[in-house]
Amino acid sequence: MNDTSTPPPQDRPLEIGAHSFASRLIVGTGKYRDEPSMLESIEASGAQMVTVAVRRADLGGGRTILDALAPLNITFLPNTAGCYTCQDAVRTARLGRELAGTPLVKLEVLGDENTLLPDPIGTLEATQILVEEGFTVLVYTTDDPIMARHLEEAGASCVMPAGSPIGSGQGILNPNNIRIILETLSVPVVVDAGVGTASDVAIAMELGVEGVLLNTAIAGARHPAQMAHAMRLATQAGRHAFLSGRIPRKLYAKASSPTDGLITSGSTNES
Repeated sequence: MNDTSTPPPQDRPLEIGAHSFASRLIVGTGKYRDEPSMLESIEASGAQMVTVAVRRADLGGGRTILDALAPLNITFLPNTAGCYTCQDAVRTARLGRELAGTPLVKLEVLGDENTLLPDPIGTLEATQILVEEGFTVLVYTTDDPIMARHLEEAGASCVMPAGSPIGSGQGILNPNNIRIILETLSVPVVVDAGVGTASDVAIAMELGVEGVLLNTAIAGARHPAQMAHAMRLATQAGRHAFLSGRIPRKLYAKASSPTDGLITSGSTNES
């Protein structure tokens, strides 16, 4: 029997530092074939925050990516993409703060050019430095629960474990680690990297994460704006499914229709 006596849980906004967002989808601005496609896709996604690679912010002709995005009235999240040392990431974060006028930063300190996996030591060190300097740090990491805990202890405002390698489109490879991270941390957990399609986003959200950050899955799609809209719906559907509470998995079948009170073969209503 369904419990109808308890009202469904009321959702709350995604809160990161002093910022609050109704949308739980964060999208990137790279890899699009042109500027109109990027703007159309971001608008279709419903995202209220977009990542901007500080190193690629200059569009030429005196324009920056921030100028292009200005009509959308959206929150900028400068990121340190392409940084391979703590020092480089910290310097890039400072440039991003000056460029975008925000303490928000998506911190990436990569450890390998082939896998694009984060350097755990450099990531932790950079997190500590940037937090001390007043940044609101959203930090990209592996799905290692211990590392996630260290980053929260270092002051990260949001921990962002990879679902799978950046740009791979493999989806959530280790949902159990994501679950452990969610049980361990009190700061928001946002899956970052590796999702390829809408079902990957829904799966991530059904685990209970606060949001999903993605870029390649939209920008690399045959029809980016349509994929962006699909990601928007998947984020909402996954969140609603998580809040509603799924049925437990069972080994054997259980009839969908109740069997109590049914007239079975050989039974009679005669007195």
